[in-house]
Amino acid sequence: MILSATLSKPAQNIEEILGKPFIKIKISYENSSSGASYFLQQFTKTQVFHSHLKEDELEQFLQEHAGKTFKNCVKRTESEEITILSNKKGKITTLTKQISNNKSNTKSKTNIDLSLFTPANISQKKKQYILEEGTPVPFLILLGIMNDEGKVIKARYDKFRQINRFLEFINDTVKEITTIRDFTKENPLKIIDFGCGKSYLTFAVHYFLTEIKHIECSIEGLDLKQDVIDYCNNIAQKLNLKNLIFHTGDIANYSKTQNPDIIITLHACDTATDYALKYAVEKNALAILSVPCCQHQINSQLQENQQTSELFEPLLKYGLIREKFSSLLTDGLRGMWLEEGGYKVQMLEFIDEEHTPKNILIKAIRKNKKAENSTPAIIKELNLQPEIWKL
Repeated sequence: MILSATLSKPAQNIEEILGKPFIKIKISYENSSSGASYFLQQFTKTQVFHSHLKEDELEQFLQEHAGKTFKNCVKRTESEEITILSNKKGKITTLTKQISNNKSNTKSKTNIDLSLFTPANISQKKKQYILEEGTPVPFLILLGIMNDEGKVIKARYDKFRQINRFLEFINDTVKEITTIRDFTKENPLKIIDFGCGKSYLTFAVHYFLTEIKHIECSIEGLDLKQDVIDYCNNIAQKLNLKNLIFHTGDIANYSKTQNPDIIITLHACDTATDYALKYAVEKNALAILSVPCCQHQINSQLQENQQTSELFEPLLKYGLIREKFSSLLTDGLRGMWLEEGGYKVQMLEFIDEEHTPKNILIKAIRKNKKAENSTPAIIKELNLQPEIWKL
């Protein structure tokens, strides 16, 4: 029985044959009660199309297209890997490799190659990403992170990892809030991304929810820069993405009558994060995912406050340490403010510090019980006025 198949290197006339300019087709076995046993992902440069085939239909499909419409086809069964190749003259070659699961072939302890366990080899173990390398993803191709074959551009690997890391948070968050309500076509999952920028993560969330999780959703991106918004809307139009729109606007003045389910704010500078959190709480958002940056406000207040300077001298004497202390204090106060607003709050590592120093993600999920209404002692005693506590 065929477990999977991948067809690549399409013929020049593929659009005439299959109706669309597919660059790759990935087929995987699925145990379905409907009788449709195989799931097809058909990729163009900008889109992915899904369909299903029964076992006999798959056999016919491969017979018609493997080595013909597509010059490279790799089929995998429980015991074999079969590669079907076609050269420039149209000659088809079939190569078969046995897949052995026989444990007796494993080396004995005395013959183990210890070099396999060096840190270098261990670090090369392939991480399983939500968006897998080798599978073309239309928005990643248009944004210059992948090539047409699904290979991640070396210089964009950090961004690729960041996108996948954020999708892990989205996946966990959606699981939590789906216990609160169901999302339907009439009442979809509503998301706002404040300070979306070029919207790598906004496109990733839309793709993940619609193409992988098949969740009805509506997503809006907001940013101050008109050229950035025009760029994002252009990408969305090229990909023919539904229920994804971008607008220019200021977080502090943003107003919508419809309550969002998830608020995203990534690297919104200084107090812009506070206004996004305030909006989320006022609109009773089910979840908040925020990666703050540039926490200048508390930093300035700490420098100006004589009492604070004496009390925290080791933390405030040196600029770099003062900046880190101010950031941590600001985000800690934000977390307490959200708890007071009725949220369960976690402070999580967004991505390794070697990729970005702005690596704290505030994750907040709405709960029924609010925390006690009490201003933190540090605000009272040191006369601090963080924006989040003034809103």
